[in-house]
Amino acid sequence: MTVALPRLGRALSAESEITTAIMPTADQLALPEKAVQFGTGAFLRGFVDYFLDVANAQGQFNGRIVAIGSTGSGRDRALAEQDGLYTLVTRGLVDGVRTESARVVSSVSRALSATTEWDAVLACARNPELSLIFSNTTEVGLVLDTEDAPDLMPPRSFPGKLTRFLYERARTFAFAPTKGVVVLPCELLEQNGRLLQSLVLSLADAWGYEPGFRTWVEQSVTFCDTLVDRIVPGTPQGDDAESLRAQLGYDDALLTTAETFRLFVIQGDEALRDRLGFAHSDPGIIVTPDIEAYRQRKVGLLNGAHTVGVTAALLSGCVTVAEAMQHHDIGPFVRRVLLQEIAPVLDVPDASSFAAAVIERFENPYVQHALLGITLHGTTKLRVRVVPTLVHAFERTHAVPQGIALGFAAHLAWLVHTIPEAVAPTRTVPVDVPGDGIRARWQASTGQTPVAIREFVADILSDTELWGIDLTVLPQFADVVSHLLNEILSKGILNTMQQLPPQHVS
Repeated sequence: MTVALPRLGRALSAESEITTAIMPTADQLALPEKAVQFGTGAFLRGFVDYFLDVANAQGQFNGRIVAIGSTGSGRDRALAEQDGLYTLVTRGLVDGVRTESARVVSSVSRALSATTEWDAVLACARNPELSLIFSNTTEVGLVLDTEDAPDLMPPRSFPGKLTRFLYERARTFAFAPTKGVVVLPCELLEQNGRLLQSLVLSLADAWGYEPGFRTWVEQSVTFCDTLVDRIVPGTPQGDDAESLRAQLGYDDALLTTAETFRLFVIQGDEALRDRLGFAHSDPGIIVTPDIEAYRQRKVGLLNGAHTVGVTAALLSGCVTVAEAMQHHDIGPFVRRVLLQEIAPVLDVPDASSFAAAVIERFENPYVQHALLGITLHGTTKLRVRVVPTLVHAFERTHAVPQGIALGFAAHLAWLVHTIPEAVAPTRTVPVDVPGDGIRARWQASTGQTPVAIREFVADILSDTELWGIDLTVLPQFADVVSHLLNEILSKGILNTMQQLPPQHVS
């Protein structure tokens, strides 16, 4: 029988006997609204709202956020019922030791529904103290909707909502430069700030807004390119949820879990750092004139290692990333690729220490990251996340990185071989359109003899539309991948992995 517990809210947060989570002070709950965020989902709760809550606790930002929901999820109502409060539980490995902590985040003052409370959303634009705008509308949210219109209540797209919001602010304050804001999109796209600015300006022109608005946006509104990195699984389920509920001693409809690691890289100078007001509060926040090296580090090490290792892990019968890292062959293989093949050839800051952090993140027992999901658009991910590192490796070492070559061979084997029922019981796998083309070319090939496999691999690796370059020009790479694919198909992934020669780190 489930025991009735009190619901999280202002009254509960004021009770001194609630000690299982870090509670906000009365001063934090009284801070003025100084930011808005478009989105109420788990990522923003575990990322942006967390950072501002930490800053408020240190007396640095001294402001709260109005969260604007657009999807009809009901999270805006849940936030209202809990006075904007929710619990964030961070869990992970730090230097190999399990750590877990809970804090009641109070940086969100209230939540509004753009669908039913658009007038109240526009009222936020008229707030003289507003300084920051955040968003996390997923990558498909940063697109131009040519059918959008300023008189809709609200405009259909996120760029449309933001354009109308900024126009409301500009008109209210007579286009005063001092009433500009900083916009920090958290969508995982390159140059996301510049993209969002271009969308706003395009809509402003299409909607016939006066030229003064374009000038105000260009000169007074700062759109920052950002890189965000934190795994936020969100609301726990089942036994985990019940365990946390009992541990906390109260009910929380928005209980959110996140990994310990967090990284928020913002492109800008020292003046921007000071203007943000929260950037000095956490070591996970980096303000830098150029975020590209940090993007390459994340894509190359974290995303690249995921992509190299995922199909090998699946072919071995593993289901989650954490399970793969505990596997007696897959775990050492992923560590080898990260520490000996990727980190040494990337010209990025703190590559080795970031690689070590990636390993701990992969090993995190609290995050059940399904391997099958990583195969979504897997061939394209190889091109974007691994091919640049492969080229760097040849330039640096003039030798075939054996682990990366095995990753390519395992990817091909995954596409052409029978999928283990343990990892895909329904035999359905995520979409990979270029992968479907590779599979079709395999079916049209002459068979599974070593010669046929060599011809198949040469055909695939030479396809510049697949990889951006002809990979057969990399000395011996096609030969190594052909050999490894033949071994995987005839002897299995683990036997092949066990026979890999050692990697010599220069």
